[in-house]
Amino acid sequence: MAAGLEQHASEPRETPGLASPTTHMALRTLRIERSVGPERPAWRRRGVWLGIGVAVAAGVVFLTMPVLRSATEVQTVRATLASAGQTDSSLVATGYIVAHHTIDVNSKVTGRVRWIGVEKGDRVTAGQVLVELEDEEFKAQRDQARGQVKAAQAYLQELRTGLLPEEIEQARNNVDEARATLTNDRTTLERTRQLAERGLVPRQQLDDAQARYDADQQRVDGLTQAYALKRRGPRLEEIQRAEGSLLQAQGQLAYAEAQLSATRIRAPVTGTILDRTAEKGEVVTSTFASAAAGGPLGSVVALADLEDLQVELDVAQDQIASLHAHQRAIVTTDAYRDREYGGVLTEISPRANRQKATVLVKVRIERADDSLRPDMNATVHFTSDKSAASVGPSGVLVPAEAIRTDRAAPYVLVAIGDRAAARTVHTLTRRGDQVVVDGLIGGEEVIIKSPPTVKEGSRIRPSNQGTAR
Repeated sequence: MAAGLEQHASEPRETPGLASPTTHMALRTLRIERSVGPERPAWRRRGVWLGIGVAVAAGVVFLTMPVLRSATEVQTVRATLASAGQTDSSLVATGYIVAHHTIDVNSKVTGRVRWIGVEKGDRVTAGQVLVELEDEEFKAQRDQARGQVKAAQAYLQELRTGLLPEEIEQARNNVDEARATLTNDRTTLERTRQLAERGLVPRQQLDDAQARYDADQQRVDGLTQAYALKRRGPRLEEIQRAEGSLLQAQGQLAYAEAQLSATRIRAPVTGTILDRTAEKGEVVTSTFASAAAGGPLGSVVALADLEDLQVELDVAQDQIASLHAHQRAIVTTDAYRDREYGGVLTEISPRANRQKATVLVKVRIERADDSLRPDMNATVHFTSDKSAASVGPSGVLVPAEAIRTDRAAPYVLVAIGDRAAARTVHTLTRRGDQVVVDGLIGGEEVIIKSPPTVKEGSRIRPSNQGTAR
């Protein structure tokens, strides 16, 4: 008993709430070997990532639900161009869209390009400056011509005004002086002649006196005539000659100014830039274009009016009899198959192509828009005269239910992005449950079914139901 108590007293006591030394040592020997044990399956890792993705998607849907709820779903129909011959085509042919008039803008003078202010696709107006050339030498030529005009004007004015009174008086004094000298020479001549007859002076002295007298006599006659001319004034022919010189100088000035003005190359018509051939620092010429690199160029830009387009077609000779001038047609393109454009046959070539056995035909496109480009493929449906007479006027075809009348003028709502926009229309004719209207260009997404709350500017979600036919 005493031994047991003694042994118990020798053991260390455990303090409540604290680990005993034995327990502490045991805990220190414990280790977690991370490399030991089963590896987490791959499907579990994929499941974790999938769960994260689902959570993110749910968050996005949660955040966008208010926006989706605010947009009203509507049904739309694409409006199409309704032509007089839409239901009956007498001939179908393919060709290419071209500009009715393409202009290569050239320079009227030879010079180096100092500035060019257009790029391909830019729309320009008639008279707009496209290119500027260096103009220092042209300004010098203009200033020189101005000086010649002023000189000619001054000379003509001098002739028309006549001489000053002082100039006429001076001419008369010159005559009087010459006459006095002549009188003195006459006296000397007479004296010398008498002395020579007596043999007092040599014969040579008499001859010298006679020559001096004759010369002074001629001088008096000349000054007398000049004095008479100055008193009478300039001749009419001389004034006319001065007027001609002035007119010539003015022509030279006008030419110099025209040359200077030509250094600013302007657009001859309103149109769109198709090509730009000149760059800053290059030389352009009005006479010839060099094929060598760095040589003078013949033109600076090419432009055309893209609102005046036509389709060039090669029609087989055995089908040309079905066509005639001013025949109606419908034009479609490969790029925009859902859009139709009215057309009119404007030209049938007077010559046929022997190699291809075809005849060139040109069709003018009515109401061309920005979607049409030169050299696009186009298909032309020529309409028969019978269908053109039976169908009625051309316009844009839309369902009758799309027409709204709650305003002063009828209108339709069209979907532009996620908004509704109003377009005022005028009904031309009715075709069953469809109407032909004016005010649209074709291709619009017209709203046909929507809640009454959908107005202009409302947020919508279009649901296309096809094309109006």
